Amino acid sequence: MHKLTAVFPTALLAMLIGCSPANDAQPPTTTDSQPQAEGAVTSNETRQPPEAIDEFFSEFTAQWVRANPNQAISAGYFEGEEQNQLEQQITPLTMAQEQRIIDLARSGLSQLDTYDLSEENDTTRISADVMRWSLERVLDNERFLDFEFPLQQMNGANVGLVNQLTVVHPLRSANDAENYLTRLQLLDDRMGEATAEAARRSATGIQPPTFILQTTIDQMDRFISDAPRDNPLATTLFSKTANVEGLSEDQRIQLLERAATIVADEVYPAWRDAIAELQSQLPQSTNDAGLWAIEGGDEYYAAQLKRFTTTDLNADEIHQIGLREVARIEAQMDALMRQIGLEEGTVEERSVILQQNLAYPDSDEGRTALMDDIEIYLRDAEARAESLFDNRPTTPVIAQPYPQFRWENAAASYTSPPLDGSRPGIFQMPLRLDRLSNFTLRTLVYHETVPGHHFQIALITENDELPRFMQIRAFGGISASSEGWALYAERLAAEEGWYEDDIEGLLGQLDSELFRARRLVVDTGLHAKQWTRQQAIDYGIPPSEVDRYVVFPGQATSYMIGQLRIIELRERAREALGDNFSMQEFHNVVLSLGVVPLTVLEREVDAYINAEREV
Repeated sequence: MHKLTAVFPTALLAMLIGCSPANDAQPPTTTDSQPQAEGAVTSNETRQPPEAIDEFFSEFTAQWVRANPNQAISAGYFEGEEQNQLEQQITPLTMAQEQRIIDLARSGLSQLDTYDLSEENDTTRISADVMRWSLERVLDNERFLDFEFPLQQMNGANVGLVNQLTVVHPLRSANDAENYLTRLQLLDDRMGEATAEAARRSATGIQPPTFILQTTIDQMDRFISDAPRDNPLATTLFSKTANVEGLSEDQRIQLLERAATIVADEVYPAWRDAIAELQSQLPQSTNDAGLWAIEGGDEYYAAQLKRFTTTDLNADEIHQIGLREVARIEAQMDALMRQIGLEEGTVEERSVILQQNLAYPDSDEGRTALMDDIEIYLRDAEARAESLFDNRPTTPVIAQPYPQFRWENAAASYTSPPLDGSRPGIFQMPLRLDRLSNFTLRTLVYHETVPGHHFQIALITENDELPRFMQIRAFGGISASSEGWALYAERLAAEEGWYEDDIEGLLGQLDSELFRARRLVVDTGLHAKQWTRQQAIDYGIPPSEVDRYVVFPGQATSYMIGQLRIIELRERAREALGDNFSMQEFHNVVLSLGVVPLTVLEREVDAYINAEREV
């Protein structure tokens, strides 16, 4: 058996720690340091399902969310004292907790199978299909639990725990601030759990490659380099309570000092212990980057591709699709580049020139200018979208930079609003040097906000006709649908003339699409074709992105596979309906479904086409 030298978190780990995107097991070797959440189902417990499936949806989702306080907080799921109690907790990061979620998924599937769906309405049938598909993926991944790694630079505990407080935790009242401090005191326990699990897996030969270990160590070192009072865990509490009614400036300073004390006495020591554990793993690590090097890795990768693309496409097929799309997009870019006088060099070399020509200064002023331009593009997109979407979210979306310790490794991301609308959708941007360019900035805004992630996710959150588990994607995200839509939104903006006479902006859109096509080639190259990290970088993928694919196999393939299917279905509808085709109606069909597997999307678009033909 090969030594396991790459680590691969599934959506289950991401769900437990509450990271952005976003679903196996050996007997637990650690125990939870807080009581089992009320409503969690163990393997020895079964529940009699209610007679009506809508009641089952409601009851089971409540069980699921109670078992994961992070999700309850992110969604604002409950009310009153129950929600308040959950907002004083952080989901454990133990094997016991992971097994609890798996057992709950098994129980949910068993109950779901007792219902006859033949007489139910479309929304209920589709929701049942999504629940079944999602819970089956949780069970499918049970045997791959040890392929995950608790500490890594993308969505390990070292990232997710901080995100839980600095981004997700509500700060609308003095009580919210006290709950924040209560949760802050739990960070050392949760990090201790993740560190203990990392040590256990290392002892059995499971550890990340050298370059992932070093990147993660460097990121964690940056996090603890500031004075505790200047750490984001302290400064977030102070800044976000600025407009809290009843909190004076002196009280806010007292909150800041209390947070700083916890950071100094509890958080930093836990981070240092985690860093020491990762450092101890460096001597026996290697730079093998892919699942190909691991016994059983090919089977795991096939499961990851199925989960992320929601198709039966294998690695070779996805690799070939990527090569085809790369050639197509590069040909388009070459023609446009020649129009603006860029004729020499490869498409990649000429793109680097455009990136440099459109760079912002590497300064506070340059970063402010970038964020200002994001705001301009975002509000302009909201106005332009009115003609293409007659159903738009009422929840606002805002843009903000990541805290600085995350700049080097973070990808741009979108965090959905909670059910109660108390927080807007949030687009976060890393402001490292290689992102300080306007070249692809407009396209990124369209992807993360309007008409991309924000339109899809906020509309779902606001759609009370959907079961609540669909509104909050309780059982895990479906990347082919959500990321596929966001990439479709990028293409839509270009098709509809949003770039007008801006050839450089249009080239930025194509460059972003080319990036997603290269991902198909590189992800499958790394994990199925024995590519090295350097080969992936040489193919045109930035190092931080390559490292993302190493620790999150398969996820990067979901974007273009999803986009291509949505475009295929749109053109199928356009051809079938002719003059009766409506772009707004097509978008309504896709967005009203929620985040669903591509098989469900295709079925429902075909049903829409058939219904329109009969009108």
